[in-house]
Amino acid sequence: MLRIHFTGVDLARVRMAGRPDALWETILSFHRLRDRRDARLFGEWRTETRSRLNSETRLLGALIPSRGYFPDFLTPVEGQYGWDVGLDALRGIRPERMRRELALLGAGTGVGAAFGMPSAVGGGADAPVPRRLRDFMEGGTKHLPRLLGELRGYHRAAVEPYWTHIQAQIEAERAARGRALLDGGADELLASLPPMLRWRAPVLECDYPVDRDVRLRGRGLLLQPSFFCRRTAVTLHDPELPPVLVYPAAAQLASASAAGESIRPLEEQRQRTLGKLVGHTRSVVLRAIGDGATTSELARRAGVSLASASQHACVMREAGLVTTLRRGNAVLHTVTPLGAALLKGGAVAS
Repeated sequence: MLRIHFTGVDLARVRMAGRPDALWETILSFHRLRDRRDARLFGEWRTETRSRLNSETRLLGALIPSRGYFPDFLTPVEGQYGWDVGLDALRGIRPERMRRELALLGAGTGVGAAFGMPSAVGGGADAPVPRRLRDFMEGGTKHLPRLLGELRGYHRAAVEPYWTHIQAQIEAERAARGRALLDGGADELLASLPPMLRWRAPVLECDYPVDRDVRLRGRGLLLQPSFFCRRTAVTLHDPELPPVLVYPAAAQLASASAAGESIRPLEEQRQRTLGKLVGHTRSVVLRAIGDGATTSELARRAGVSLASASQHACVMREAGLVTTLRRGNAVLHTVTPLGAALLKGGAVAS
């Protein structure tokens, strides 16, 4: 069990992350890619990600074992401010810290070391070190460009296409926790977290592979909800690093039990959402307008009758999604900024 000990100062410094952490999501998704569980939620994602993965990931595989410890430097605290900021922090990692964390990983300490246990618990220092990890340990920071390249390639294949879906899940989580904070302060916020986290003031308990105590010592705690985190929360191994608790977003846990629900690429997600909002045929017609279309062109592109195309265009014009200009005997339909924003799944530019 993990026990996080709070003081009164720590309670005043509890905060929710402002956005999903791209590096945490990337590293944790690498675990999900090799996990056969949760097929309903991650099955299609695994298939699609593997089909896009044409870059090297062997070094990632050595640094991120299927279970247990992975180096803290892979998820710098700066990652909460964005992907590029996190990569810059990783690029500037101190050589001595890298050597120390790689030595911990290479010691074969497995789950025990990941959660603060003596090395003998996880297998001992005699466990074999994978060749790629040994090469990386010997080369030190000179291998960082390769690591950064693998991270970028994997992120583009596994996380980036689904980022809007991930953001939506985290925003839903933030909204729920924010309401709890407004209703009852930090105490209510901690009590409202998902069931694997239990607030028994002044200690937050979490299901964990082994026993570990984390004392915040007035530093507060960053709560980082995650889409790809599953079953239990995760925290950094080094007790001197800024405290962060990465935990499964409640919205993600709910979607995992919803029939037919799965994480989907950005464009497919937009098409499905738009279809639900305005109807499948009307969403097809709106997309078919493209950079402009006459009614006959619109009917042909959308595969509907001329009368149907005209009717759908009229409804969307009245809703402010389309404008129509007459040119001689023909009319030209174009998408308004509001319609374009709806197609893109974003906000209207101000």
